[in-house]
Amino acid sequence: MSKTFTITALAALGATVGYAIYFDYQRRNNSSFRKTLKKNSKSYQKKLQKDKEQSKKQTLVLLKKRLEQALKEEPVLSDVAEKEQYFYKHITLGEQLSSVPNKEIDAAIEFYKALSTYPNPTSILNIYQKSVREDIYELVVMLIAIQPPQAVVNILGESSLQSSHGDDVE
Repeated sequence: MSKTFTITALAALGATVGYAIYFDYQRRNNSSFRKTLKKNSKSYQKKLQKDKEQSKKQTLVLLKKRLEQALKEEPVLSDVAEKEQYFYKHITLGEQLSSVPNKEIDAAIEFYKALSTYPNPTSILNIYQKSVREDIYELVVMLIAIQPPQAVVNILGESSLQSSHGDDVE
C-alpha cells in the first residue's frame, strides 16, 4: 500500500514538474503563447475591476437604504443637552458592533450617527481614521457622501464661502 502511494505521489510530482518546465519553455520561446497569456491576464484584470465596481455600487445602494431606515427609526437629535449622551451611546454601539463579524455596516451607521452630533466632524473623522478598522472607516465616509450630516454641510458651506470671498479679493 505504501509502495503504490509513493509511486502515485512521484508520478504526480513528475507530471507537475514536467508541466512547469513545458509552461516555462512556451512562455520564453513562443510569442503567440505570451500574447495569449497577456490577453488572458488583461481580461482577468478587467473582470476583477468590473466586479469591484459592481460590488461598490451594490454596497452604496445597501448603505443608502440602511441609513435611511436607521435615521427614520432614530433621527439625529437637535437638542444640545441630549447630544452628548447620544454621541457616547452611538460611539459605544459602533465600537461594540465593529468587533462583531458581518456587522460592519451597522457599526458604520452608529459611527455616522455619533459624527452627526459631534460639533467638529473633521476632528472626529481623524480619530475614526486612526482608531476604527479601515473597512468600517470607508463605509462611514461613504455614508457621509450619501447624506452629509448638518455639521459637515456647515463646514463645507463655510469653506465654499471663504473660497468665493478669496476669489473676489484677487
